[in-house]
Amino acid sequence: MADSTLYDLSAFPEPQIIEEVSLETTVGLMTGDLVALFPDLVGVAGLESEPSQKNIQVVAFRKAILEARMNDVVKSNLLAFAVGTDLDNLAVFYDVIRMNDEGDDRLRKRVVLEIQGRSTGGTAPRYRAVAMKSSLRVQDVVVYREGTDPTIYVAVYSIDNNGVADEALLETVRTAVNDASVRMVNDTIIVKAAIFTVINISANVWLLPESPDSLIGTMPATLRSTWAAETGLGFDLARAWIGARLMRPGIQRVDVLTPVDNVVASPNEAIAIGTVTLNNMGRAY
Repeated sequence: MADSTLYDLSAFPEPQIIEEVSLETTVGLMTGDLVALFPDLVGVAGLESEPSQKNIQVVAFRKAILEARMNDVVKSNLLAFAVGTDLDNLAVFYDVIRMNDEGDDRLRKRVVLEIQGRSTGGTAPRYRAVAMKSSLRVQDVVVYREGTDPTIYVAVYSIDNNGVADEALLETVRTAVNDASVRMVNDTIIVKAAIFTVINISANVWLLPESPDSLIGTMPATLRSTWAAETGLGFDLARAWIGARLMRPGIQRVDVLTPVDNVVASPNEAIAIGTVTLNNMGRAY
């Protein structure tokens, strides 16, 4: 069973109907129209002291407010751009209700899954949507089969506990996907925590001359929290990612020692960062 493709709505470009609001452009166009109607105003229409210019600026400002409001109205009706209660009203059209304390990004993801999984049961998007709806603690889910075995696996990645789904969360998901209204009669579903591979990281770090030695001591915790925020199921741990995240203000150079190669994760696997050893190599320009 192939997992669903979840579109990255944050990467969607703004629709062409969205217009750039420019007060200066509007004032220039209106001033040009005024001069065309009244040639005697050439050279003075644009002066701040000219009464007609004051009127133009007031009208242009009101027009800019109206255009901005029209842009907001368009965005409020698009899943990729709607926020807050506008998004709630879009989601309910697809029978998706915001959970307590659920953020906009997670709600958008559930709406897409609900649309993809409109079948009454049996599809990967359907099981994934049901699993995410079962608890706000579910950060992500992957649904898959191994080879030709018909058994359906639901791997759960938790929003807390470093991504490891505990038994209480697994039982919540298990109950949801095995509900009679969800599970296909001939489906066997196994719910488990996402496979975790723990990778230790080490690197040589050079400070800038003015940087305190204490800076290095704060970097392991920051690296772990950044990994937790930016990744999830199926994300590879790339050496380039490690180096880029360690290159923060005050650091002159970073040389990643381990892992020696990029660590590739399978779609049902989540990688955890174990120990982080940063060697202070002194200061360099």
